[in-house]
Amino acid sequence: MDVKIEESWKEVLKNEFKKEYFSDLTSFVKEEYATHHCLPKGKEIFNAFKFTPFDKVKVVIIGQDPYPTPGHAHGLCFSVQEHVKPFPPSLQNIFREIQTDLGIPFPDNGNLERWAKQGVLLLNAVLTVRAGQSRSHQGKGWEIFTNAVIKKISDEKENIIFLLWGGDAKKKIPLIDASKHHILTSGHPSPLSANRGYWFGNRHFSKTNKILQSIGSKEIKW
Repeated sequence: MDVKIEESWKEVLKNEFKKEYFSDLTSFVKEEYATHHCLPKGKEIFNAFKFTPFDKVKVVIIGQDPYPTPGHAHGLCFSVQEHVKPFPPSLQNIFREIQTDLGIPFPDNGNLERWAKQGVLLLNAVLTVRAGQSRSHQGKGWEIFTNAVIKKISDEKENIIFLLWGGDAKKKIPLIDASKHHILTSGHPSPLSANRGYWFGNRHFSKTNKILQSIGSKEIKW
C-alpha cells in the first residue's frame, strides 16, 4: 500500500505513518489486495483525505467500513460511484432527511464528492473491506489510524461539527474536545435504526448550516 495521501494530511499524520501498527496494517492490506477482491480500489483508499484537505475540514461524518458491493465504494463514507442505482438504503435515508429538513430533492447520483470538496470529511473508521464481506478488515489497525485522525482534528482545529450517527460513531466522542467543537448525535441512517425513529427528524443538515452561519463560515450545499 503506497500511501498516496494529500500533502496537508501527510504533514499532520507523518508520525502515524512511522508507527509499528501502521507498518503491520500496510502489510495486511497489501496481502489482502493481492489475494482477494478488496474495496475500494487501491488508489481510492485515501479519497476522504484527497478531497478534503486538513485545513479545509469544517464537518466530519464517520461511517463504519466501505460498502462491500463491487462498484459501490470509492473511499468516502456513505457515498457511492455515480452509476450506482438504486442508492444503498442508508444513503436513501440520508437524502430523505435532507429533503424533509431542507426541501432539497433527491440528487441524480449518490456520489458525495460534492460534499467533500466543501469541507465535509467523509471518514470511515475502517478504510478497506473484502468484496461481499462486511467488516472483514475490522481490528487490523485502521481504527487506530482513523481515531488518530479524529484526535488530530480535535486537537489542532476548532469549531468543527462532528456528525455521529449510530453506536459505533458515538464511541468516538471521548476523542473530541466538546469545549471547542460541536457534536451532533443521532441513530444510524440504516433502515433498522431509521425505521425505529432514531434517524428521521434529526435535522442535522440544517443544524450544521446554522452553526456554520453562526461562526461566519460558508454553509454546506447539501
